[in-house]
Amino acid sequence: MTPKPRLIDVSALESALQRFADDRDWNQYHSPKNLAMALTGEVGELVEVFQWLTEEQSKTVGSDPKTAQAVREELADVLLYLVRLSSVLGVDLNEAVTAKLALNAQKYPAGDSTPKRR
Repeated sequence: MTPKPRLIDVSALESALQRFADDRDWNQYHSPKNLAMALTGEVGELVEVFQWLTEEQSKTVGSDPKTAQAVREELADVLLYLVRLSSVLGVDLNEAVTAKLALNAQKYPAGDSTPKRR
């Protein structure tokens, strides 16, 4: 049986973030609670880019010179905190994503485009 390919591999990023934290003695601050709160703050900053835009305007934020840099930076911040949090918690993001995609495939079968309420 052929092994499934990894969907994501963040091991190099995890190592870089660990070195970054080690070099600054930040591990003492990187509790799951603090990282989750920081992640939430960064998501808020990403949402702020979209605040008050129309649906059509929101589709161009990645290519609009006025917003593209902010979008890139906030997406990067969200990813960095997400990966750091998963690392601190010992969560294999590839495994979590693979399992969640399988669960979503069962929950939302192909061909049914009706949004489900939680």
